[in-house]
Amino acid sequence: MKLISIVIPCYNSEATIRKVVEMVMEEFKKMDGYDCEFVLVNDGSPKDNTYGEIKKLGEQYQNVKGINLLRNFGQHNALMAALHYTEGDFILGMDDDMQTHPSQISKLIHKMEEGYDLVYGCYPKRKNSFLKNVTSKLNEVSSRILLGRPKDIVSSNFWMITRQIKDEVVKYDSFNPYIDGIFYRTTHKIGNVKVEHFKRAVGTSNYTLKKLIKLWLAYWNYSVIPLRISSVLGGVSAAGGFLAAIIIAIRKLIDPTVMVGWSSTICAIVVFSGLILMVLGIIGEYLGKMILILNRTPQYIVRETINVSDEEEKK
Repeated sequence: MKLISIVIPCYNSEATIRKVVEMVMEEFKKMDGYDCEFVLVNDGSPKDNTYGEIKKLGEQYQNVKGINLLRNFGQHNALMAALHYTEGDFILGMDDDMQTHPSQISKLIHKMEEGYDLVYGCYPKRKNSFLKNVTSKLNEVSSRILLGRPKDIVSSNFWMITRQIKDEVVKYDSFNPYIDGIFYRTTHKIGNVKVEHFKRAVGTSNYTLKKLIKLWLAYWNYSVIPLRISSVLGGVSAAGGFLAAIIIAIRKLIDPTVMVGWSSTICAIVVFSGLILMVLGIIGEYLGKMILILNRTPQYIVRETINVSDEEEKK
């Protein structure tokens, strides 16, 4: 009997989390040779009684572990918290809104049995808003360039990993984790399986544009490519300025009456000043994160738990 640990970060999901858990349990009743446990993390939900519902599930089902964080830390921090409490042979990441649907779990399990360390469920057709689809496309391009994601692999919030990969992932203790970035640094034995994407059962996405930008900036924790891009831009700008200076000097020698324009000088100043500020901003982003790491900014803080053993609490 293989145990599958299902980790779900919960945020304002009082209305959906019970349905998700019980539908998953029904799916596992149909599968021979597999059992499941849940690690549900309340990520400081401000609008409803999400942890109250998690506690009720924990009291009703002994295979449901509940983790209540002290405040909102973010989806990926909540996932890192959940991973510390898993005991399964495989670990499955799901959302709390029914978009990563329980009926599709068996597809990921069967793909993992082929010997992969990590399997993503990919959606032939997404049922998200226009903004979410655009940012998802940006995520695909950025993760390939900055994180080294294989070109033939599509990532998603519906994934499954082995216990060995989980044991390596939880060693990462930085305050600003990005789960996929850690996955790509841990293994290249990654697979995709097509799954159906369902509509959100209740409400709308909790990701605002500000949160999406912040998540995208987390990529920089795993890559020095932005610094290299800034170096290239600086070199190109310097070469362009040097070339322009030569052209102006030659034109002045050929035709002494040529007037050197004030507007072109201002334009050059604005362009190069902008490039300098951009490069300084990139460097500042790295330095700021280094300071936060040195100050030991917490990845997450647990307020209380349910159905968690003393040994698990000490992890």
